[in-house]
Amino acid sequence: MTQRIEHLLERVEKPARYTGSEMNTDVKPIGEAEISFAFCFPDTYEVAMSHLGMKILYSILNALPYAVCERVCMPWVDMLSGMKQEQIPLFSLESRTPLNRFDIVGFTLQYEMSYTNILEMLSLGGVPVKADERTDIDPIVVAGGPCASNPEPLHAFIDAFMMGDGEEVIVEVVDALNDCKKRGLPRAERLRRLAAIEGVYVPSLYQADYNVDGTLSHFSPVDSAAPATVKKRFIKNLDAAVYPTTIPVPYTQIVHDRIMLEIMRGCTRGCRFCQAGMLYRPVRERSLTRLTELAQKLVDSTGYEEISLSSLSSGDYSKLPELCEGLMERFADKRVSISLPSLRIDSVVKESLAQTQKVKKSSLTFAPEAGTQRLRDVINKGVTQQDLMDKLKDAFEGGWSSVKLYFMMGLPTETHEDLEGIAELARAAVAAYYAVPKGQRAKGLRVTCSAAVFVPKPFTPFQWCAQDSMEIVRQKQQELRRLLDIHGVTFHWHDPSISFLEACFASGDRRMADVLYRAWQLGCKLDGWNDQFRFDLWMQAFRDCNVDAHFYANRERGAEELLPWDFIDVGVTKRYLRLEYERALKAQTTRDCRLGCNGCGIERIKGLCSLCE
Repeated sequence: MTQRIEHLLERVEKPARYTGSEMNTDVKPIGEAEISFAFCFPDTYEVAMSHLGMKILYSILNALPYAVCERVCMPWVDMLSGMKQEQIPLFSLESRTPLNRFDIVGFTLQYEMSYTNILEMLSLGGVPVKADERTDIDPIVVAGGPCASNPEPLHAFIDAFMMGDGEEVIVEVVDALNDCKKRGLPRAERLRRLAAIEGVYVPSLYQADYNVDGTLSHFSPVDSAAPATVKKRFIKNLDAAVYPTTIPVPYTQIVHDRIMLEIMRGCTRGCRFCQAGMLYRPVRERSLTRLTELAQKLVDSTGYEEISLSSLSSGDYSKLPELCEGLMERFADKRVSISLPSLRIDSVVKESLAQTQKVKKSSLTFAPEAGTQRLRDVINKGVTQQDLMDKLKDAFEGGWSSVKLYFMMGLPTETHEDLEGIAELARAAVAAYYAVPKGQRAKGLRVTCSAAVFVPKPFTPFQWCAQDSMEIVRQKQQELRRLLDIHGVTFHWHDPSISFLEACFASGDRRMADVLYRAWQLGCKLDGWNDQFRFDLWMQAFRDCNVDAHFYANRERGAEELLPWDFIDVGVTKRYLRLEYERALKAQTTRDCRLGCNGCGIERIKGLCSLCE
């Protein structure tokens, strides 16, 4: 097969996507391992190799003396076509082993529009796409990641889902399946063993029933091995958690071609639209000592010249100025730059920005999210226009000329005045730049305004909300294009049809699995890429399955409705989320958790959140 692959690589774009053998890859003899794990990222190599979670779990599994983990990515259309023509199965990068020869096939679920890729990868790898068609000789297919918080649209294809932080539970899953393999247990018994692990959901052991109006009436386990409530897993101490000090270095450029240094996990702010802010609670920080140690080892082992300080809100790291100053001093001779993504407008980052810009200035990104103070209070953003203006002033005076402003359109209670407020903020940003004396400001002003479409997500206060119809979204986008016709300002917007499908899957139940399967049969794949996305085929799939897409995307849900994900305990309670939703409708804000516990539910878990104790 290797010769056939090499011959095919001569005919495809970017063959480095498929060659493997990168620096720092773990190449262990797969035939000598007791159990093998294929870590599948359902998107192209460039996206996969930018994902920090894959690097962490890849390192953890390959550190187990009895296990081997190899990477598998979604081929691009040219390679995909060639593999089908040449009858080459989907293979791993390390040893070019076909997917169906692994004991475990694991997918990370980062975004809904990758779901058809999961089905395509399973099929191409010789693994039965539907879970109920797999036999004892087929791999166990598992999945985790943020989209696993509503696993139901994938229930027909995934054998077991892992909820929450993956560093510990993935080892328990591999250990359990390794023991089952040694004992020769049948597939059904292996799944029952997995269901007994805290944080693991095995959908075949549960049943869903529906009311006449289509809402969920009942959801419960049908096997004694399955718990009624699946509790997500938490890593309590980030310093003690495994973090890779060597990572594969691609031969080709990837999306985030740099060192990703996770400085903390979680967020205390409580933005009501933000799923990650709820799912990754509570905040856990890595120490300065540990971060410095990791940074040194990663620079030494990779040769990268940029370190991105990664978290949901990097500006909230309690020792950010000390960290930036220490890293800049340590790597001054190597000209390693430090970047700060995910900056909050009200974060105290001026000193840190001054440190990071000594080597390289990149574009600064801020997220006002909404154009008016009223709507920012609705979403509990907790920042003001003055906060933004102060930070823009600091940035432009500090030598930046390029800033990105992220907004969201279609938020609950949004009005025309809120859209006008986005343009007002853009004009204010331009004015702040020109307020800096000409000889002191950097050349080339660029203010980029991006407006994503609001998607109601599970485990957020807005999980009961409807998404704006596509017609309304397009009207708002047209209005924003007119309002943002400002010199120095560029406006980017999202395809509303993609956001519509995201809402269908984010809020979907088991019936969405039929739509997904039909869409894949019709040829849908690589849906996250605009030139591959076929909305017409998706709509045909809904019609063929007699499923109403608007039932999921454009419908308000009642307070008492049983939601498809209610059987999962992520720490934050449904009662708290509903209270936050009611506060949102009154434009009432909730304080930052760092200022005092708000009783979100995390406090029930002893020894987890220092802010709750």
